Amino acid sequence: MPFVPRRVSARVSHRVSRRVAPLARLHPVRAITRRTASLLLLTVAACRPAASPAPTAIAAMSGKRAEGAQGMVAASQPDAAAAGVEILRAGGNAADAAVATAFALGVTDVSQTGLGGGGALTFYDAAEGRAEHLSFYPRTGADTLWGVQDTTPAGRRAGRAAAVPGMVAGLLEAHRRFGVLPLARVMAPAIRLARDGFVVTPLLARTIASSRAKLLEDPAAAARFLPGGEPLLPGERLVQPELAATLERIAGEGRDAFYRGDVADRLSAAVRARGGLITVRDVEAYALTTPAPVCIPWRGLTVLSAPPPTGGVPVVQMLTMAEAVGLTRADGFTEHGDAVATMAGIIRVANADAAWHGDPNVMPVPIRGLASATYARLRASGVAGVAADTVRAGDPWAFEADATPSVCAAYPTPVATRPAAIAPPEPEPDAAAPLATYAGSNTSHLAVVDAAGNAVSATTTVGVLFGSGVYTSGFFLNSSGANLTARTRGPNRFTNSTIAPTLVLDGRAVRLVVGAAGSQYIQPAVAQVTLRMLAFGEDPATALAGPRILSSPTRREVEVEPGFGSEVYATLIARGYKPVSRVADIQFGGVHAILVRPDGRRIGAADPRRDGAAIAQ
Repeated sequence: MPFVPRRVSARVSHRVSRRVAPLARLHPVRAITRRTASLLLLTVAACRPAASPAPTAIAAMSGKRAEGAQGMVAASQPDAAAAGVEILRAGGNAADAAVATAFALGVTDVSQTGLGGGGALTFYDAAEGRAEHLSFYPRTGADTLWGVQDTTPAGRRAGRAAAVPGMVAGLLEAHRRFGVLPLARVMAPAIRLARDGFVVTPLLARTIASSRAKLLEDPAAAARFLPGGEPLLPGERLVQPELAATLERIAGEGRDAFYRGDVADRLSAAVRARGGLITVRDVEAYALTTPAPVCIPWRGLTVLSAPPPTGGVPVVQMLTMAEAVGLTRADGFTEHGDAVATMAGIIRVANADAAWHGDPNVMPVPIRGLASATYARLRASGVAGVAADTVRAGDPWAFEADATPSVCAAYPTPVATRPAAIAPPEPEPDAAAPLATYAGSNTSHLAVVDAAGNAVSATTTVGVLFGSGVYTSGFFLNSSGANLTARTRGPNRFTNSTIAPTLVLDGRAVRLVVGAAGSQYIQPAVAQVTLRMLAFGEDPATALAGPRILSSPTRREVEVEPGFGSEVYATLIARGYKPVSRVADIQFGGVHAILVRPDGRRIGAADPRRDGAAIAQ
């Protein structure tokens, strides 16, 4: 039955918690330095001028909200966001700023992203009124063993998780196609941060501590991130000369500096020494793709997100279902149990259908059918009812030939041919497993809008924290090879991912740039904050700070953050769900977004669950 919005108090309550790991025992030589640095940071924070006012309880948190009429950058680490703004002020456009920010994140958000990873981005050209998408996720190599599930001890070695990285290829291609400044200028902030160092943030310190065993596997990585055998603490300085040298070579020599020569040789050797399959020839042969973004009309707007093998389809499906059942006419989530319970049903359906994934370059994936409004309305028919024990994937193939909506004519997706015999995929074993450790939390998102209205939404990742743990030339190789499943496994293909960099257009103008980090939490987080901003009218900082949920198709448990009104938890139980309390931490997604108001004013917001910042030009 359709969702019927309830009119209740507009009072909003936000209680955002942070789980902070206990400090490790201080090294005797460094204890005084650390204590002094902490006191100094507290003193500086107390003296910092007040940020621009925001209608939210988190306005006192440093850098989480910014507002301005020119360019804006929101990213998951403050020094990286500042790098993007530096490039905007130097005359760069949104693409230049995004590339600068992404390279800087590879230095400063090193547990989440880096040169050894990959990702996807969409650039919007305001003058032409058109978006272009780049997919540069890690790919498998030519060895046929990529098609075999190896559960032996050799198959579980770290190197087997590493696929050929696409990060450098993707960022350089984005700069070549869309940028206006010289590459050396765009990369200068990242090189400086690697060479001269930066102050370690609380999140990086926590991820280093939680990944201690992985980092100890490589002496060079241990020396860099565990000096004296102990994890770096917030306020200490991290200098990465090996990474600076690699970045300098890329800035001077371009793509060949990474995919050919010494760096490629060392990459392959390091992976194969840890049981991996990447050859030098695989590195040289890496090729990104430029598919059309997934496009839907929604509430008079146009939503563009990342196509398979990345994860934008569930986001557009969730938004379409929310509109179909009337959820977009609710008063919000925080105090409204029916709205949250209906969202739990929507997430379950979209997550079930997400099993139709894979690399569309080598296998049929029903992208058009999954994004079809008719199919989404069909799938939404039961989301407002009592929860079933299990939600199975639907059959989108009958909708694969649906006509492309007129507002999406510039972004046509080819019709996939349905195999002669294919059944809806079964839920995968890990789909029901809760992520209980930081090892499941990963990825970094950035959003940029420049003064001319050009925009970039980009999500990059090394997989799980510090990727595979294979460390070479100052960076970590990804763990994306571990994303292969029985349906998607094989040589010479992109591995699949949940990353979903998204743009929302209002006519020819950008309205919202949004995306998230957090593995299986990414797509529900993007959908929930988009609904909060564009359907419920919440300020971006309020929308990002608001509590979230995650539901799974294979169980009735719903993970809930603190901060919802009591009615929400009671309604979930009444609808057959089992709320499971979760602290609001990095696993629930790290959303970074920029909202452009109709008057052109930009509001940037950074997720309080992470260490990021929004900075105005």
